[in-house]
Amino acid sequence: MKNKQVWIPPILAEPFVERVLFGNRLLVLSLFLLFSFFFAYQASKIQPDASLERMIPLEHAYIQNFLEHRHDLENLANFIRVSVAVKRGDIFTADYMETLNNINDELFYLPGVERAGLKSLWTPNVRWVEVTEDVFQGGPVIPNGYKGSPENLEQLRHNVLRSGQIGSLVANDFKSAIIYVPLLERDPETGASLDYKEFSKQLEQRIRDQFTGPNSLVNIHIIGFAKKIGDLIDGIDAVISFFSIAVLITAVLLFAYCRCYISTLVAVICSLTAVVWQLGLMHTLGYGLDPYSVLIPFIVFATAISHSVQFINGVHHDIAAGVNPINASMKTFRHHYLPAVLALISDAMGFLTLIFIEINVIQDLAVGASVGIASIIATNLILLPIAISYLSITKSGIKHVKKAEEHPSKIWDTFAKLSHPRYAFFVLLVTSAGVIAGLIVAKDVKIGELHQGAPELRPDSRYNKDNAFITSNYSTSADVMVVMVTTPPEKCISYDVMDAVDRVQWELKQAKGVQSAISIVDVSKRVTKAFNEGNLKWFELSRNQKIIDTSLQNVPSGFINTNCSLTPIFIFLDDHRAETLQRVVDIVEEFTTEYSNEGVNFLLAAGNAGIEVATNQVIKESQSSMIIVVYAVVAAMILFAYRSTRAIVCIIVPLGVTSVLCTALMTMLDIGIKVSTLPIIALGVGLGVDYGIYIFSRLEELLRQGIPLQRAYLQTLRSTGKAVAFTGLTLAIGTATWIFSPIKFQADMGILLTFMFLWNMVGAITLLPALAYFFIKNDAETKPKYAGR
Repeated sequence: MKNKQVWIPPILAEPFVERVLFGNRLLVLSLFLLFSFFFAYQASKIQPDASLERMIPLEHAYIQNFLEHRHDLENLANFIRVSVAVKRGDIFTADYMETLNNINDELFYLPGVERAGLKSLWTPNVRWVEVTEDVFQGGPVIPNGYKGSPENLEQLRHNVLRSGQIGSLVANDFKSAIIYVPLLERDPETGASLDYKEFSKQLEQRIRDQFTGPNSLVNIHIIGFAKKIGDLIDGIDAVISFFSIAVLITAVLLFAYCRCYISTLVAVICSLTAVVWQLGLMHTLGYGLDPYSVLIPFIVFATAISHSVQFINGVHHDIAAGVNPINASMKTFRHHYLPAVLALISDAMGFLTLIFIEINVIQDLAVGASVGIASIIATNLILLPIAISYLSITKSGIKHVKKAEEHPSKIWDTFAKLSHPRYAFFVLLVTSAGVIAGLIVAKDVKIGELHQGAPELRPDSRYNKDNAFITSNYSTSADVMVVMVTTPPEKCISYDVMDAVDRVQWELKQAKGVQSAISIVDVSKRVTKAFNEGNLKWFELSRNQKIIDTSLQNVPSGFINTNCSLTPIFIFLDDHRAETLQRVVDIVEEFTTEYSNEGVNFLLAAGNAGIEVATNQVIKESQSSMIIVVYAVVAAMILFAYRSTRAIVCIIVPLGVTSVLCTALMTMLDIGIKVSTLPIIALGVGLGVDYGIYIFSRLEELLRQGIPLQRAYLQTLRSTGKAVAFTGLTLAIGTATWIFSPIKFQADMGILLTFMFLWNMVGAITLLPALAYFFIKNDAETKPKYAGR
C-alpha cells in the first residue's frame, strides 16, 4: 500500500519557509533582535496578578448566588484574621490593650481594608448585652471612659464574658484576641484591584515587624486569603531561583551531551528567548503573572530545549559528515521542520483545551502556555537554525559525534529488540498490568484540598503555623460556609421559615467536620430565653409570631438584610477538605429537595468554604472532559498530519499510560486534583507528545525506505531516540530541584512533572516500538514494514 506523507498547509510547507528564511538570514536575525528587545522590555513590566475572583469559577451556580447577594452579606470570602497573643499573662492588662488598640488603628488605615466591617475589642460594633430584672442593657466592650485602670480592666473582663465573643474574637484561654479585617477587591475611589503583594508587605512591615520582636509584649499571627496569596507571590523569588538552577543544569548536561559550547549556548539562549517572548507577549495582551502560572516559563523553556536538542543532534551529524554549516542547517531544518511543527501545534492545541475550564487562572495558564508555544516556533525553529548556520559547531563537538558514530552505545541494541515479536508482546503485557494497577489506585484520587491550613505552603511555613495557633486557641473556624435563605420581602423571620432554618441547622450541627452553625434562629432563642429570666426551658423557637418579632427587634448586623428577604446560616467547619465541604453541601441539598415552601429558597453557597466547594465541583466535572478533549485534539492533529489511525495508536497510547500512572502517583502522595494540579495532566500530554512524534516520524521515514522494523528502530534510537532520552532525563533532573521549593504546590508540580518527563520518555522509547510491531507491518512479508492505514 502506498505510504502517506505528513500533510502541512501550503503556507507552512518546508520548501517555501526554507527559501524565505535562509534566503534572507541577515534580515531575519535583525527582525528577531528588534522583537527580542521589545518583548524583553514588555516582560520587564509584567507584574504579579492575583485576586479572589480570578481563582473562582464565576459561572458556577453557587458563585452566582453569592455574587447576587454579596451586598447583603458580611465579607466572609476575602478577609484576614490577625491574632495578637500576649507572651506572658492574659489580655486584661493596660499594656496589652494599648498594643491591641495601636494594631487595630494600623489595620484600619491599610489600603484595601473594608473599614466599616473591621471588628475587634476596640471597635464599637462589638458589644455586650445582658438582661436584668428590669431591662436589657448593653454597650461596647471597651468601657466608656476607659483609661487602663484596674477598675477599667475588671469591667472589660466582665464585658468580654457577656459579649459572646469568647472563642471568636477572644481566645478560649484569654491569652490572645483577634482583629477581623474584611477586604475590598477593588478600591472604591480608583477602581484598582487590591495589590496582594503590597498588602502582604504592609502587614509584615506595619504590623508584624513593628509590634513583635525579642523585647515586645506580643506575638502576631495572621491568616486569610490575602495573606496566603501574598506569601505565594513572595515565593515567586524562590521559583526564579529554581528556574535558574534548572537552566544551569540543562546547560551543563547539554554540553556534556554534545561537547560543543557554541551549540549549548545557542540552544539555551534561544530557549530563554522563547521565555522572554512569552512573558512579553503576555504583558502585551494584558495578562499578569499569578502564583499558579509561574510554571509556564519553565514549561516553555523545557519544550524549547526538547526541540533544540533534536536540531542540534541532526546538525552535528551533518557537519561531522563534511557538510558546511549553512547546508547542514538547511538540511536539518528540512528534516526537522515538519515533525516539529506538528508537535508544537499539537502542544498548543492541547494546552488551549484548558480554556474551557471556567476558572480564570487556569484559562490564563492555557493562554500563557499556547503563547509560549508560538514563541518556540519562532525562536527554536527559525532563530536557532539560522544562528547555527553562521556559528557552526566546535571541533570538539565534531570529534565527539565521530567517536559516538564509530562506537555506538550497545544500550540501543537492547532497546531495539523491543520491536521483536517476543519482546513486544512482553512489553505490552507488562504495560497492561501497570495500567490496570494504576487505574485501581487512581480511582481513589481526591478532588480539592486534602490537608488543613494552606496546602499550597509547607506545613512548617509561618502561615500554617499561624493557622495552627488560631485553630487550636479559638472555637470559631476560619473556614466558613454560608447558606443564603431567600424569601419574599418581610418574610424572612416568619415562623415557617425560622422553623425550616432551625431544622436544617440541627442537621448540620450533627455532621462530622462541622464545629457549629449559627443563624437568626439562635438570636431569637437567646432573646426569648432572656425575656423569661434566663430560663433554659425558653431557649426554643416560639410558634408565636409576635414573640419571634419581639425577640428580633435588635438583630446583630449580618443576620438579616434591610427588607427581610434574606437571612444567612453560618456554618463553621473544622477544615476545608473536599469531603468535609461536600458533606455539608449534601445535607443542605437533601433538605431543600424535601422542603417545600413557595418563595423560600436555601441557596448555596457563600463564605470562603462555599467558594471552595464550587471550585471543587467545577474541577470534578471538568477533569474527565478535559482529559478526553486533550487526547481527542492531539489525536486529531496526528490523524490530520499522518492520515493514519496506526500513528494515533503508536503516539497516543504511551501518553495515556503516563497519565494513568501520574494520577495513581497523586493518590499515593496524597495530592488532590485542584486548581494548581489539574493543568499538569494536560501539560504533561502536551510535553510528551513531542517525544512520540519525533520517534514515530523518524521510524516511519526509515520504514518507507524498506528497512526492516528492528533495524529501522535501531537507527531511530541512535539518532532521534538518543536525543529524546537525553531531553527526558535532563528536564526531569531540572524539575526535580523543585521538590525542595518552600512553596508546597510548586514541590508537588516538580514531582509530577519529573515523573511525566521520565515516563513520557520511557514510553516513547519502549512502548512505541512494541506497538509498531503489531500495528505497522506488511502482511505479505514476515519482516515489518510501514504500510499506511
